[in-house]
Amino acid sequence: MNLYNELEKTITTQGAEAGINRLITELREQKNYGSLFYALLMKKRHELGVSPVATGTNQDLPPAAHPGFEEGIREAARTVGQLYLAEGNLPAAWAYFRMLGENEPVRQALEKYEAGAEEDVHPLIDIAFHQGVHPKKGFDWILGRYGTCSAITTMGGGEVPFPPDVKAYCIERLIHTLHEELTERLKAEIQRVQGFAPTGKNIPELLAGRDWLFADDCYHIDISHLSSVVQMSMQLDTSPPRDTSPQHGITNPTRERGDPSDALKLARELCAYGKNLSPRFKFQGDPPFENHYHDFDMYLAVLTGEELDGGLAHFRQKADEADPETIGTYPAEVLVNLLLRIGRPKDALAVARKHLAKAGDMRLSCPSIVDLCQQTGDFQTLAEVALEQSNPVNYVAGLIAKRRS
Repeated sequence: MNLYNELEKTITTQGAEAGINRLITELREQKNYGSLFYALLMKKRHELGVSPVATGTNQDLPPAAHPGFEEGIREAARTVGQLYLAEGNLPAAWAYFRMLGENEPVRQALEKYEAGAEEDVHPLIDIAFHQGVHPKKGFDWILGRYGTCSAITTMGGGEVPFPPDVKAYCIERLIHTLHEELTERLKAEIQRVQGFAPTGKNIPELLAGRDWLFADDCYHIDISHLSSVVQMSMQLDTSPPRDTSPQHGITNPTRERGDPSDALKLARELCAYGKNLSPRFKFQGDPPFENHYHDFDMYLAVLTGEELDGGLAHFRQKADEADPETIGTYPAEVLVNLLLRIGRPKDALAVARKHLAKAGDMRLSCPSIVDLCQQTGDFQTLAEVALEQSNPVNYVAGLIAKRRS
């Protein structure tokens, strides 16, 4: 007797509920989970005393049945989603959990999932990274399966809609991957030429005394990858150095910066390599990063605290020397942002006061003077700048705020 005959017999002899349960059991055994979902919905409609025939909408249901049926949809979606997860079919499971707005079951499954060597991971990457269920795992698959170029393109193709910790994870993975690749190639080249394994523990030590590595415009890694990853590394943040001096405007003087992160140290090593490249491969940037790898390295050195004063002096000089008519105010904006990142808002305000007061309402890449005055509580400066800008609103606001402070 085929299934349809069995179902008809069950309904005739035992009733509709038994027939529906028989269908559900059969669909489970067949692992026909897509049809199972609709069978579970039919069961709920039957329990609610409405027509078992689904119309594609719920408009045929009386208002009193809507809450119960909506709960039935959720229960059916969870049941089918879990069955697909148990089968390892994450894309099919995600279709149901996405309907519910419940990411966690799929996120946990992605965390444990080990893709086969020949498996097409594109659907998993779409769920994990592009749909944001587990972006770190998704980025690992992008990097591991499609390589550094695709990973860089993914990170550089516009704003990545993830929180800072995810962006930092992706950038750090790129730094570590590129650093490891470069280190291995340098060691292999040194052994090939000199006949022994080098003892250098980092890239600067491997380069020391080996100018021949760069002879005849030689390079050992994709230059565009090197430039892109180093620039991305400047987005990484570290806690500000401990500095309780009031002139720096630290709002939380007990906060201490730990050791510079491994990723930033490795990024500085990549800069050390870039500095040795032939001039042909040193991309010309816009101020204050026109001396590409040297300027990037100085920026990173400030973030890590390894060359705090020297690095700040480096960018302060660039801001002072920049002609706003030809270069614009970007060097000053970079310095403002850098000072904020290391916890010196009052210094940042002083730079903005000096270089950005004439910018007026021009769109800036750093906080405005109004924002900086608010951060530091320096409303006298707000009033002074407003007077220079002929801005009566900010002038009065500054005077009132000063009286209240």
